[in-house]
Amino acid sequence: MRPAADLKHAHPRAMRPSLLFAAFCAAFVGHAAEPTRPNILFVIADDWGNGHAGAYGCSWVKTPNFDRLAKEGLLFLNAYTPTAKCAPSRSSIMTGRHPWLLGAAANHFPYFPPEIGILPDALDKAGYFYASTGKVWGPGQSLKADGSPRPMTGKVFARRKAAPPAKAMANNDYAANFADFLKETSADKPWFFWLGFQEPHRAYEEGSYARFGKQPGDVDRVPKYWPDNTTVRGDMLDYAVEVEHLDAQLGKVLAQLEARGELDRTLIIVTSDNGMPFPRVKGSAYENANHLPFAVRWPAGIARSGRKVADYVGFADLAPTFLEAAGLAWDKSGLLPTSGRSLFDVFKSDGAQPLPGRDFALIGRERNDLGRPHDEGYPVRGIAKAGLLYLENAEPSRWPACNPETGYLDTDASPTKTFLLEARRAAGKDPFWELCFGMRPGRELYDLKADPDCVQNLAGANGADLEKLRTQMWAELKRQGDLRALGRGAEYEAFPHSDERRRGFYERYLKGEFLDAGWVSKTDFEPAPLKPGR
Repeated sequence: MRPAADLKHAHPRAMRPSLLFAAFCAAFVGHAAEPTRPNILFVIADDWGNGHAGAYGCSWVKTPNFDRLAKEGLLFLNAYTPTAKCAPSRSSIMTGRHPWLLGAAANHFPYFPPEIGILPDALDKAGYFYASTGKVWGPGQSLKADGSPRPMTGKVFARRKAAPPAKAMANNDYAANFADFLKETSADKPWFFWLGFQEPHRAYEEGSYARFGKQPGDVDRVPKYWPDNTTVRGDMLDYAVEVEHLDAQLGKVLAQLEARGELDRTLIIVTSDNGMPFPRVKGSAYENANHLPFAVRWPAGIARSGRKVADYVGFADLAPTFLEAAGLAWDKSGLLPTSGRSLFDVFKSDGAQPLPGRDFALIGRERNDLGRPHDEGYPVRGIAKAGLLYLENAEPSRWPACNPETGYLDTDASPTKTFLLEARRAAGKDPFWELCFGMRPGRELYDLKADPDCVQNLAGANGADLEKLRTQMWAELKRQGDLRALGRGAEYEAFPHSDERRRGFYERYLKGEFLDAGWVSKTDFEPAPLKPGR
């Protein structure tokens, strides 16, 4: 999504986002604490999936507050996380770089490299009061070079608790903690607040949807990679309950800003870190894993509100956007060269889509979770462009969701997962299990318009489009300095898992050591290794 420029050897001070919207910025560039700069509210859900909001036409997930932001601002139709797992996706937000440019932070549960600059420090340089509530970055460890903790959160507001509407939800009273934060702000210092919802991350209260008046028939469509039954529909509706809770909290936060007269002076971005926590979604590289809800409201900075934006944007674009709004030049930020680009060009667009350089998104993954021999990952690189998705699996002989005998650890426990596993065990073979957990070929190509669920691989039938996408993908990754594009992909697998309790999970489990991964069920573990196709 970035115009050609050599990131591999670029000096940190050699690049800066283009300063569009110059008339607006001229009043404050070079004056770190000018109140004319916007406050920034960044709202990120944990595992909220593609299209699951009223603004996108979804009827079974009610999101009136997100919908309001989309109506009064911009609704993005092609927003992507580069990696569909919490830590690497959030690392991209923190740095303005794709995860594969972040060393150990390309992985889940990493040691975040201490030499890599992060957004909180940059915003502090810009004179912003940086604070947070809920989930910011993780799971993993962020340490300074001397081994001491390196905070990624700014000042944390978490004192307020409230009973959630369903069991297993976080008891964080997000809106009340935001109110506490607002009491500490001042008119002469702009602020940045990271509102990190822990919903709709699992676990869920199974069957909670019934208490909220929902019925299985409310779900308009079950993806083709799951069976259409009451178990799956109920699981989807329990997920919807969690999304609706975060949207209600978002509404209370917006009301507070409105009451203080600060709503229109605040740049608000609402999104999620990756797709829903279901088989073949979270942790994978398919469309519903990486394609995310995304809305922006900022009356002072958006040329024409109410638009649906077709430009491809990604998480590496967020830090450049925040710093441009803050009036801090990238080369003064302390951050490494960005592989993203400020969204100011989209904000100021007249609606002609897409803008130059915003017609594709890069995605990929390295090691998500454990459960393979030697803590191996499942490396993937991909590109979404013009209604097509191309994926290249570097190690197709490995299990994509981790090994069956260690519980398919790349997939959270859920009623849907349990149903799929039991169906295969009962019949010996199951097409839905194969779609969600089976081996993948080296190359995959999908027509997202005809096949949004990515179940019909066209790699063998559409060679021309595949080669065009493949050539562009690897050229861009090589330009950026992706180690895998440079033939050094093994370096990602050499980075140690930051949780010593689970390091070497596969070998230790098979030797008889009891290990509780924490996010799978005991019944997820197969009694013995499986052969592909079984």
